[in-house]
Amino acid sequence: MNDRILGILLIALAVAYGWGATQLPVPFGGSEAVGPETFPLLLSAVLVLSSLYLIVRPDPDNAWPWSRTGLELVIAVVVLVFYAALLQPLGFILSTTLAVGTLCWRMGSAPVRAFVIGAASGVVVFVLFTFALDLALPLGLLAFLEVS
Repeated sequence: MNDRILGILLIALAVAYGWGATQLPVPFGGSEAVGPETFPLLLSAVLVLSSLYLIVRPDPDNAWPWSRTGLELVIAVVVLVFYAALLQPLGFILSTTLAVGTLCWRMGSAPVRAFVIGAASGVVVFVLFTFALDLALPLGLLAFLEVS
């Protein structure tokens, strides 16, 4: 029964996400075949199909993990919520360092190594988005590094 409840909740999420995608403003220069709503709509469709599969063919052994695995899942969700909340004030690099580092550490990596991986991930993704894709990510506390 748990899979079916999750499937219904995920369909509601997919519908809300798809509706939100249709509310994105039309890009400058008019409508295009592939606009800003295309990828979110595709994600929404995949989520609906996956959710329908959960509803139609639930796992026969679908007990919720209440052991250490359940605790780790709750910690991961809390880390991601804090990541979203801290993205603007701390900036992409610092918040990604903290989130990836914490998640790597929780998965068994040594703390120093986990946060070095987190910092490298944050810097590499920031550089790719900023310079290769020309998409602005928030710098937050590192705004003094901004290149004109």
